[in-house]
Amino acid sequence: MFNSFNSAMKKRFGCKIYKLSLSGGMTCPTRDGTLGTRGCIFCSADGSGDFAAKPCEDIAKQINNAKALVAAKAKDAKYIAYFQDYTNTYAPTTRLRRLFTQAIKPDDVVALSIGTRPDCLPDDVVELLAELNRQKPVFVELGLQTIHESTAEYIRRGYKLEVFDDAVRRLRAVGIEVIVHIIIGLPGETEEMIYDTVRYLADMRIDGIKLQLLHVLDGTDLADEYRQGKFDVLDMDKYIDILENCVRLLPPETVIHRLTGDGAKKDLIAPLWSADKKNVLNTINRRFREDGVKQASRYKAD
Repeated sequence: MFNSFNSAMKKRFGCKIYKLSLSGGMTCPTRDGTLGTRGCIFCSADGSGDFAAKPCEDIAKQINNAKALVAAKAKDAKYIAYFQDYTNTYAPTTRLRRLFTQAIKPDDVVALSIGTRPDCLPDDVVELLAELNRQKPVFVELGLQTIHESTAEYIRRGYKLEVFDDAVRRLRAVGIEVIVHIIIGLPGETEEMIYDTVRYLADMRIDGIKLQLLHVLDGTDLADEYRQGKFDVLDMDKYIDILENCVRLLPPETVIHRLTGDGAKKDLIAPLWSADKKNVLNTINRRFREDGVKQASRYKAD
């Protein structure tokens, strides 16, 4: 039906791959006063790393702890070291080199994945990532969320679309694979606006994509707006309808890393149906089969 992360990684590395969520203990320019102090409007206090390890410099310890969490089901598996929370290139290259080198040192860690912002990729950081990529594959995950500037301003993204375009160009120039996050259900966006974002990324032939349901989490400014009745969240049927069309619009080689995502249950305000992750994924898979969803069936190459 679609080019899933699990199947793509198994084909590439020859076994089941698990992500080990690590923390580099960094912050973000929308939090430290550079661009703001409250982060993106939807972002929790954990900086989109609700399931990441607790920050510490001892990456080896974080890796061992993360492995222990999946040990029962990870027999003969290998791992991706995943720096998830906040902005993981928002530090001097000396510190980044130390963290990332430690993370890829174990033999059973086959790749490095780094969540960051496109405006936090200066040339010296890109050079470092290119160097590491010659040792093991490096994936850079960029939080785009939308191509629409009006929405970007509302969510306090803090950079223009051309900054994203330039980051993708520079990463690709040194052989780095790019994975892009988008959010489905952002306030004020129509279905067609969502598809515009997907088409834009399809035309760029990005390496991977994470399709994320909008979650309203306690303690965020988005939660305040939701409580004031300023927007509604998607129900599950509508979300899957949109998701199906997004998958159809993507080129066949784009790896789909995520179909929904989930927020920490203790903080989740809406949509509450998303808390039952097993049911959500089972329903998505069933609907995809029933509706004959096929990736790229509506993709039009230039």
